[in-house]
Amino acid sequence: MTGSARRRTGDSRYGGRVPLVSAAVCPHPPLLVPEVAGAAAPELDDLRAACDTAVRRLLATNPDIVVLVGTGPVTGPIRTPATGSLQPWGVDLDVPLVSGQPDRGAVLPLSLTIGAWLLARHGTPPPVTAVQVAADAGPAELAALAQEVGATGDRVASLVLGDGSACRGEKAPGYDDARALPYDRGVAAALAGADLDALLDLDPVVSTELKAAGRGPWQVLAGAARAAGGGWRGELLHDSAPYGVAYFVASWGRV
Repeated sequence: MTGSARRRTGDSRYGGRVPLVSAAVCPHPPLLVPEVAGAAAPELDDLRAACDTAVRRLLATNPDIVVLVGTGPVTGPIRTPATGSLQPWGVDLDVPLVSGQPDRGAVLPLSLTIGAWLLARHGTPPPVTAVQVAADAGPAELAALAQEVGATGDRVASLVLGDGSACRGEKAPGYDDARALPYDRGVAAALAGADLDALLDLDPVVSTELKAAGRGPWQVLAGAARAAGGGWRGELLHDSAPYGVAYFVASWGRV
């Protein structure tokens, strides 16, 4: 069995085969949740507001299903019911993938927990499913996920969770790395311009060295947009690195 086969888990379909009609890109720091941030919550007010705008735009396209895409321990789908927890960050708060689900079900990784939390801030969304991407997922795995997310059928929107480099300064989680700022500038430009080639060309080795958790999810988005066909427009709503970690918020739609 190949490493790719070992990491993929579960069903290969995501709520039916559906084309991508819109996307939102958000980071997934636990500090986005005010209960986690505590007194520091106002420091991320602008980021939180940008995420809300991106999600609002996503839902305004009236999708039949929302697919969350974020990093996790393996590559594959997470079906409902599923629940994330913010207990590791000091808050006794559970975040269900779908409001009113019958039980806790599978465990959501942090990225998808924050994605579900962002969706829940906007009432009851359309049916939701989730895809987790292992940090070491290779091109073949990412391409397979992208094809499935972007396959022909009904309308799908994707909320893509991913942080940029974590090496922006001496106090950053990955310490200071001179490559981090150019890397993040390239990602910001690609998200702003819906530049599929630039996202697909992100180097997985450099991304790992810079602790850029978004590399895999961004590449799934780019592949799904390409599979859906047609033109895409992007808008970068937020770009900052308040704690030495790059946070981007972007909104994508069909031209």
